[in-house]
Amino acid sequence: MNRKNLLQWLPFALLAVVMFTDLRTPVLGTLQRGLLATGLWQADAPKLPEKAPVVATSSTGYPHNLTLLDQQGREVSLSALKGKVVFVNLWASWCPPCVAEMPGIHALYKKLDPKKVAFVMISLDQNPAKAQNLIKRKGYTFPVYFPTANLPAPFDSNSIPSTVILGPDGQVAARHDGMADYDTPEFKAALEKLAAPRS
Repeated sequence: MNRKNLLQWLPFALLAVVMFTDLRTPVLGTLQRGLLATGLWQADAPKLPEKAPVVATSSTGYPHNLTLLDQQGREVSLSALKGKVVFVNLWASWCPPCVAEMPGIHALYKKLDPKKVAFVMISLDQNPAKAQNLIKRKGYTFPVYFPTANLPAPFDSNSIPSTVILGPDGQVAARHDGMADYDTPEFKAALEKLAAPRS
């Protein structure tokens, strides 16, 4: 094969390397993150209501009995976060849109008061080590959890990333399926307003 023919096939070879190796997720995630940053891809965060609708509570006084494992393998109950706004995000290390929105979620996490807003990043990776490696490699400090069983409503989703915002009483304030840019002044202000004590 001469040099001209080799140069014609080079883009296809590079595309194959990206699409059929472990480079696929970071490359596509970076491209999608770039589109979010430029505004060419509109992925707005959900609008939060002033007050979430009333739903039935469980025996714990919290609407959701959801037990998760933290990164050290300890069981954690979502009801332990009663009194805080909870940002729940379903993601996986192999999901390019999940990887693309994570820098924005992490930036938002660092700006909010952890006494008022909790982050629950639920990895759906079959192998938790892959999720943990991604978090470590990227330097993310938000808490990551793993499901112990099938996720109940409102956390069950046919697509990821998926985000559910719970009010301080555990009521669903908003839900968004798909990638979004959460690191905006408007969304931060809405979370803080939702976390503010009612008068």
